[in-house]
Amino acid sequence: MTLSLVTAGESHGPALVAILSGLPAGLVVDRKQIEADLSRRQQGYGRSPRQQIEHDEIEVLAGLRQGKTLGTPLALVVRNRDHSNWAWGMNPWPPEGEPEGKGAKPVTLPRPGHADLSGLQKHDFDDIRDVLERASARHTAVFVAAGSVTKQLLREIGIEVSGEVLQIGIATTENAMHAAIDRARREQDTLGGIVQVRARGVPPGLGSYADKDDRLDGRLAQALMGIQAVKGAEIGEGFALARLPGSEAHDEIFRDELGYYRGTNRAGGLEGGVTNGEDVVVRAAMKPIPTLMKPLRSVDVATGEPAEALVERSDTTAVEALAVIAETAVAFELAKAAKEKFGGDALDDFVGSFKAYLERIDWSPR
Repeated sequence: MTLSLVTAGESHGPALVAILSGLPAGLVVDRKQIEADLSRRQQGYGRSPRQQIEHDEIEVLAGLRQGKTLGTPLALVVRNRDHSNWAWGMNPWPPEGEPEGKGAKPVTLPRPGHADLSGLQKHDFDDIRDVLERASARHTAVFVAAGSVTKQLLREIGIEVSGEVLQIGIATTENAMHAAIDRARREQDTLGGIVQVRARGVPPGLGSYADKDDRLDGRLAQALMGIQAVKGAEIGEGFALARLPGSEAHDEIFRDELGYYRGTNRAGGLEGGVTNGEDVVVRAAMKPIPTLMKPLRSVDVATGEPAEALVERSDTTAVEALAVIAETAVAFELAKAAKEKFGGDALDDFVGSFKAYLERIDWSPR
């Protein structure tokens, strides 16, 4: 069985839910590691006050007994603490009494850069709240929780995944990034940036060249592009390779006592949709957050008249959060590919198959 993930929940609804299926039985799940990743997602210079409200914690409803997976679907829950202020506006059932609290009034001012208007048109809604609640990046919290579990599975076979910020706006050093964020906040503007994820210890042979749906580079690109506000993804040197001659673009092959290796890693650890034994390196580009405190021009969908877009509480930037989200997205795809390759209903079967594979191929982690 391969890994699969389904999530549900709205930004200001009662909770966010994830169901992670396909985990082998016997994996010890560290709650502290999950909540550390949830905390990392909420941190970062330039985040909004909402991150101080939520303090995300993980709950498990199914699939785990006394800290070990059962080989059945793992059901994870992250509560929205801010929901108490939205109880009337985000009630799953027709609310009783007079409208009160947040979300009680229809939203009719679509924000450029969001799914607001296109989602409204697609689903024939008259309240943009019905779109923006799910389109919000808030639901990435539960995706991070599920991805954190898959990072723990990957560690059982020696794979470590980590994300980092490379750039915010045009700034590439921490001091310059903070200065740029401070300036954008003063100007009521927002910033995007670039993050990188690196997976170490990945053996050759994950993924497939046989069918485009199984090419791991395509799956990783989709995983990154599926994250809110990501508008570009590249693997290895990516677009820079297009400017090089072939003699400079590819990674020459060598062999020593540990097996085959590449002298460089311009391909980012993937060739032909298959891992090649080098570090898997991917990057994602995030556009500036389109919820602005100094709103852009829009049109009121209720009246058809020109207006300014909706203003809601927003981050100045969330690039540091993206590094964590991208890290867990990559971990999920690598864990899924590893589970497809090594199988196993029990953790020992999964790890045993991995070790047998390493004995067959001429490769060792470096």
